[in-house]
Amino acid sequence: MATIKDIAEQAGVSIATVSRVLNYDPRLSVSADTKQKIFEAAEQLDYKRKRPAKKSVQDTVALVHWYTEEEELNDLYYRSIRLGIESGCQEHGLTVQKMLYSELNSNEKSSIKGIIAVGKYSEAQVEKLSEWSKRIVFVDFSPENEAFDSVLTNFSKVTEKALDYLWETGARRIGYIGGREQFQDKSGLVADKREQTYKRYMIDKKAFHEEDMLVGTYSADEGYAMMKSCIEQRGTELPEAFFSASDTLAIGALRALNEAGIAVPGRVSLISVNDISVSKYVYPPLTTMKIHTEFMGETAAGLLAEQLKEDRIPKKVVLPSELIVRGTTKKG
Repeated sequence: MATIKDIAEQAGVSIATVSRVLNYDPRLSVSADTKQKIFEAAEQLDYKRKRPAKKSVQDTVALVHWYTEEEELNDLYYRSIRLGIESGCQEHGLTVQKMLYSELNSNEKSSIKGIIAVGKYSEAQVEKLSEWSKRIVFVDFSPENEAFDSVLTNFSKVTEKALDYLWETGARRIGYIGGREQFQDKSGLVADKREQTYKRYMIDKKAFHEEDMLVGTYSADEGYAMMKSCIEQRGTELPEAFFSASDTLAIGALRALNEAGIAVPGRVSLISVNDISVSKYVYPPLTTMKIHTEFMGETAAGLLAEQLKEDRIPKKVVLPSELIVRGTTKKG
């Protein structure tokens, strides 16, 4: 496994700077470029798959982002997916034209042979994308319209597996740390399977407590603020474990717990979702449900390459998750 020293050497910065960036330390003042170098180094060192030789370029495809690159620095989940898409397109000889959804009108339609759309899209946005091309692969989202390929993870299953693990360790009062997102056209909230499944699971166990749910937005700063507020309000009455909907939120929550001197996992266990590249470098290292994000991106590139070669029925690919046990949970 790569170390913080390896990341520092590749990014050309100090070990201390790497450690503070990976832990989302708000007191550290560094440029977005420096953060980007560090996160890219962490991703590259974490992702060891041997790359095939680049094929000759065949077509140009659009990679439509849900997040800007700056927003990706606060949620590495989508950054990892994007890197997988870029790698997969290179493997299949596809030139990638990156754009935000809001930039669709400012780019030439004629040169685009297909679209890989990352993130969540409303029905109106799906319709607009399909005006650009009928060859679309959605990543981390599956439209109601079954005319398109999609690559996603079953977050209901992911949540159940994480909660089962906490339950097996003896935890009965289990809290939730999550975020809510809107479609970019502000047409409504995106339904979050993690939150829905958590509530159903805990209700079925007759162990649900509304006050144990911390819900804000998806960022480390928000995770920190929500957990700090919870500690101040609840004191010694904290749940004995928390399920976090993302590693980024968990990293912030973990910082608040550490600052308050609350032992993890001695007093509070913490399990999260994604296994982003930095999750192994925080203290204690995060127990998490691994989502194979780069493979999601590569799979999407492969599906689009198939569509460009032949007409076929749409495919929905659901990739499995994997429990990675580290230092923030007790042993079952």
